[in-house]
Amino acid sequence: MKLNTIKEADLQGKTVLCRVDFNVPVKNGIVTDPTRIIAALPTIKYILDQKGTKLVIMSHFGRPKGTKNPDFSMKPVAEKFSELLGRKVILSSDVIGVEVAKEVKALKAGDVLLLENVRFYPGEEANDPEFAKELASFGDVYVNDAFGTAHRAHASTEGVAHYLPAYAGFLIEKEIKFMAPLLENPMHPFAAIIGGSKVSSKITVLESLSSRCDIIVIGGGMAYTFLKAEGHEIGKSLLEADYLETATSFMAAAKKNGVKVILPVDHICSKEFSETAEPVLVDSIDIPSDLIGMDIGPKTIALIKDAIKDAKSIVWNGPVGVFEFKSFAEGTLEIAKAVAECKGTTVVGGGDSVAAVNKFNLASKIDHVSTGGGASLEFLEGKILPGIKALEK
Repeated sequence: MKLNTIKEADLQGKTVLCRVDFNVPVKNGIVTDPTRIIAALPTIKYILDQKGTKLVIMSHFGRPKGTKNPDFSMKPVAEKFSELLGRKVILSSDVIGVEVAKEVKALKAGDVLLLENVRFYPGEEANDPEFAKELASFGDVYVNDAFGTAHRAHASTEGVAHYLPAYAGFLIEKEIKFMAPLLENPMHPFAAIIGGSKVSSKITVLESLSSRCDIIVIGGGMAYTFLKAEGHEIGKSLLEADYLETATSFMAAAKKNGVKVILPVDHICSKEFSETAEPVLVDSIDIPSDLIGMDIGPKTIALIKDAIKDAKSIVWNGPVGVFEFKSFAEGTLEIAKAVAECKGTTVVGGGDSVAAVNKFNLASKIDHVSTGGGASLEFLEGKILPGIKALEK
């Protein structure tokens, strides 16, 4: 996969239209986690370092559902962005229209204009050609650095690329650099750790990885459906009964492919799903009828650590327990440590697993922490991401 990249673009004296992912958490008008803004700064600073450039930035924020909702204004984002960039950021009065065109025309070299929330218009998510064309009219060159939305064929992520010379920013370039080899030519042994609550949301990525991996670890709430399919008792644990047959088929196919699949062999359970619930160690693969599986147990942690310690490639998507609850975070913490200690190439993708490595302060020890939850998952499934396809040579 070869992309047109930002360093190949002639930006001098141009107005650059740049799509970023500034969909950050905001509480009481304050950005509480600026990670996504920080991740886009290298691309933004590079653009501004080119002689005579003017910068128009697009992003979505929340889900205003195609209407102008002040609760989803980019205002708090613009304030934080300005602070982190160290220069004034002008917040546009709208997304498109005559007034916005005037604001763009008034820009001087080095100015930064942040458009209002692109999802204020239904044309964004509908990828309406006229809406995309109007956005494109605000720039001479298009740079996409929003990997988190690359799986969406929206006007600002895919449509605009049909009307302007289109390039990938540094963040997208980095994402592809680390993610693409896992699909195309991974170093072996290749281990995948797939967690999360539901089989239904992860079965496609499991099936995709089973043709490339040597080891697949299945954890989190979805592991109990696999255990049930294998004939084990899971108590009151999460179960997707509609996926029992799918789980059985997957296990059979993985075995046929010579893939080692690791499921929990012991558990940390509780009598209720609650942050204050008392943890109960179940030193067995089977869970008593009155208990809920909440985390993997010490034997499972040891089993996983041993299996992945010599891996040359590791991808981790999804926590292996209810890590948000302190009493049930041990499994995810230990897996995060094991991934961080691995000498092979390590990639963490998916919102919750990224939140876990950040919570445990281990992000700096991972080779690549993806900024795209849904996008990284779909990429690993082998799907074509419209926002990336639009940037290919």
